Amino acid sequence: MLSISVGQILFKKASGAFSAPLTWQAFVFNGWLIASLVLYGLTTLGWVWILRNVPLHLAYPFMGLAFLIVPTLAWMFLGEPLHWRTLAGGALIMAGVALASTS
Repeated sequence: MLSISVGQILFKKASGAFSAPLTWQAFVFNGWLIASLVLYGLTTLGWVWILRNVPLHLAYPFMGLAFLIVPTLAWMFLGEPLHWRTLAGGALIMAGVALASTS
């Protein structure tokens, strides 16, 4: 989950590095974008490995944690505001993940 969340922060940094007009060179030479795509590729391989070893109904609820991790990382590293509603929603998601992952 952390790698997906970090990937989102990298995508945000990539979007800020673009200048107008957008050209193919802007995409190819955007280091933030390349880093995020590489991270997402590696994360996808890891996710396939996880799904090979863990039932989907147990693994997938953890994807919901990104809804709390991404805003927290954005607050820490990008200076974006972190609202109480985000934290309250994140607490509900964590409760749901805990409920869904128990047998």
